[in-house]
Amino acid sequence: MPIELPEKLDLVKGRFDESELTPKRIVEELDKHIIGQEDAKKAVAIALRNRFRRRKLPPELADEVAPKNILMIGPTGVGKTEISRRLAKLTSSPFLKVEASKFTEVGYVGRDVESMIRDLVQIAVGLVKKEKMQEVREKAERNAEEKLLDILLPKPRVSSESDAQEEEKRFQDTREKLRSQLRAGLLDERQVQIEVKERFSSPFEIFSNTGVEEIGIHIQEIIPGLGGKTKRRKVKVREAIEYLTEQEQQKLIDMDQVSRLAIEKVENSGIIFLDEVDKISGRETGHGPEVSREGVQRDLLPIIEGTTVNTRSGLVRTDHILFIGAGAFHVTKPSDLIPELQGRFPIRVELSSLDKNDFIRILTEPENALLKQYEALMATEGVKVKFRKGAVEKIADIAERVNSINENIGARRLHTVMEKVMEEISFNAPDDVGKNIVIDENYVDKQLKNIIEDQDLNRFIL
Repeated sequence: MPIELPEKLDLVKGRFDESELTPKRIVEELDKHIIGQEDAKKAVAIALRNRFRRRKLPPELADEVAPKNILMIGPTGVGKTEISRRLAKLTSSPFLKVEASKFTEVGYVGRDVESMIRDLVQIAVGLVKKEKMQEVREKAERNAEEKLLDILLPKPRVSSESDAQEEEKRFQDTREKLRSQLRAGLLDERQVQIEVKERFSSPFEIFSNTGVEEIGIHIQEIIPGLGGKTKRRKVKVREAIEYLTEQEQQKLIDMDQVSRLAIEKVENSGIIFLDEVDKISGRETGHGPEVSREGVQRDLLPIIEGTTVNTRSGLVRTDHILFIGAGAFHVTKPSDLIPELQGRFPIRVELSSLDKNDFIRILTEPENALLKQYEALMATEGVKVKFRKGAVEKIADIAERVNSINENIGARRLHTVMEKVMEEISFNAPDDVGKNIVIDENYVDKQLKNIIEDQDLNRFIL
């Protein structure tokens, strides 16, 4: 029998109120998803708690307390991004991951650094809008029900005033019967005609995705109708009620308020994860692809120090956004960054490489551990999968070996190894309903033996 999947965790308002999140509690929550890296967890826990502390200060003092930005140093796949992402989820803070190497110095082709603030605002708008839509859901459902009843039972014309009262009573009685049937799901399959707004990509929408919206004018607000046209479509009642509910939710939401709250959320709790900082470190060589490295750093500096950026939702101050920089720093070192930028990342944490024991823990301990994921996926097909201890150790051992032979990609190697181990089981699962499958060390060997022995092949597959 397929298992029942757990309900999705609602992260709109965050899992916790910030006052509950002491640094120790934050680390405990991060421990549920990330193995090791205690120094990094401690650093981000303090940074998050400091935000709560700052908001309790008098306004004149709070404005002076700058966020303690963090620079994470360590190879790929050791948890830098995951620590930051999980931190944001704890309080539903707007979170954006961006690669520093994607930016180019002003005057060159590429994204300008202010675009990351605009992207962060759009993420915050989505978070706040989702929260507001949930708040008005109940009222929207009532309104949608009334609209649908109007469609199912149009009000009749009254032939004379003397008949009006009797007609109205009959109409209301019938309407209430329909309402009962609707709520009981008896009308779900009936077809009704509703007006549906069709979306299409106008040239302005295409531009807006590339950053041109930041000219400061939202074209669709000036020229109504560019978002699409309405047409009548036949749909089932159950689809109509969902569509009408969403329509009513949109009407009940004050988008000006959403924009204001989104900006406030970004300014007070926004987190930007700036990856590949090592690739923009280093000084000018005067020619070639490295010529803009220092230029990019200088462009980033005012954003990280604190400036005001114009977005379609309004002006955003970046003074209290938390920036978490990250990089492997194999070739360069943090001291190769320009001094001003170094000063804006006062907290440095080094993340260690992962070994076999770490991989075993990653496979089994976290709430979202890989083995648990594969067991749950196969259970949806009615197939029960169990991993023996020897199989887990073998998978971890192979991941460590391949990382030592090829490029070390940390825990990401476990995903590629697990996919090869589970390939046949996953392929045959729909035909194996009710089957119990035990994965032991011999099975792992059998699935990966040829690839491990062939160095050229494992370079491409694992």
